[in-house]
Amino acid sequence: MPERKSLHLIPSVEVLLHDEELEPVLEGLPRALAVECVRSAVSQARERLLTEPAQDADERDLRASILSAVRRAACELGGPHYRRAVNGTGIILHTGLGRAVLAPRALRQIREELSGYSVLQVDTETGERSQRDGRIEWLLRKLTGAGAATVVNNNAAATLIVLNTVARGRGVIVSRGQLVEIGGSFRLPEVMAASGARMIEVGTTNRTHPRDYENAITEDTAAILRVHPSNYRISGFTSEVPLTDLARIAHARGLVLIDDVGAGALIDLSRSGFAAEPTLPDSIRAGADLVTCSADKLIGGPQGGIILGRADLVQAVRRNPLARALRVDKVTLAALEATLMLFLDEELALSEVPCLRMLHRGLGEIAVQAERMARAVRERVPKGEVAAVEGFSQMGSGSLPEQNLPTMLLAVGPAKISPDELALRLRRHSPPVFARIQAGRMLVDPRTLLEGDEEVVVEALVEALGREG
Repeated sequence: MPERKSLHLIPSVEVLLHDEELEPVLEGLPRALAVECVRSAVSQARERLLTEPAQDADERDLRASILSAVRRAACELGGPHYRRAVNGTGIILHTGLGRAVLAPRALRQIREELSGYSVLQVDTETGERSQRDGRIEWLLRKLTGAGAATVVNNNAAATLIVLNTVARGRGVIVSRGQLVEIGGSFRLPEVMAASGARMIEVGTTNRTHPRDYENAITEDTAAILRVHPSNYRISGFTSEVPLTDLARIAHARGLVLIDDVGAGALIDLSRSGFAAEPTLPDSIRAGADLVTCSADKLIGGPQGGIILGRADLVQAVRRNPLARALRVDKVTLAALEATLMLFLDEELALSEVPCLRMLHRGLGEIAVQAERMARAVRERVPKGEVAAVEGFSQMGSGSLPEQNLPTMLLAVGPAKISPDELALRLRRHSPPVFARIQAGRMLVDPRTLLEGDEEVVVEALVEALGREG
């Protein structure tokens, strides 16, 4: 590739390190990190000059782009990666953005009680070692009616350790229509294989009957597994065996019935107009021996996997060597405790658990906010094509599939900037703002905006639209 004469316009790394404009940006960074930020910006500029069509480079534009790249790199490498973001996608449980937003009570408990040493695994009366998750067990027993409960680091881990505990080396019956793939391409058959259990598939993709389970039981069978299809729906000519019937079949033959409910609702959401989802108390009442679910979906807590059910089986799970590898830390336990406390009063949970509050936001309230934001942007950037339009939100993370929530969206369709470029500019804002692109427009959904986010979105849009395309 022929050498470009314009390459000499790129300042050296050392010159940039002492540039007056970059001093406030690089100040406080370790020298090695500052050098890496500058070298990255210089490398990008060099690559751009070598790959773009031959033309005379403007020295001022080149310098400005390098300084901008240094600032961006310093922010990304010098600041926290796990930082605040604004979720304007309308996906309430957005996996890439941390899934469930923790309740203020949970954050307050972490800040106030975990800033130093804390009570984790010691009895304050005796001074002896205690059960790490005893408080969580107490709360879950009260909320679900289960005999015992424990918690691991996610629902895949909960399923893994339960299967390993009750069925290692033996058969577990599961309907073919329930062989789900969960996030990150992890599939139930793979989790089951890793647990050491042997999967016995019964029925067909769309229909499974009681006789399919009964005919598959042998002396080698340890359990029946029911997996709630929380991230998909099969409709039409379908049939699945109710949990109460599975309990009857399992208990008549001395088998363990495991119910993986996935999202793990503690509150019946059908009273708010959503399709019925199995709740944890429902599973216990129906006769499940062990129930597993996520702590951070419809419960709205930190990432975790809840296991509850018969006391002897939960105790066996605790004794499993995997339990130590999969156990959660004090931050998770404190956040989960504070979240579960809210569910002792359902109305309190609906008002204070962020994911539930977003789920129940009224369309009228959202419409007012969308119109207000559109008006605020148009007043400051008249050329911006900004309007409030009808749309839908989603729960996300495999929860409440196919249940779109009516909403009003802030739609932006600037003439000079592509939706992808506009979305990139918003993500580069501080804090980053995430939106979605659909039908040639960039969309922001107020449903998932938290307190203070509206002003951030307006400022980010004004800044992005006010720049030249």
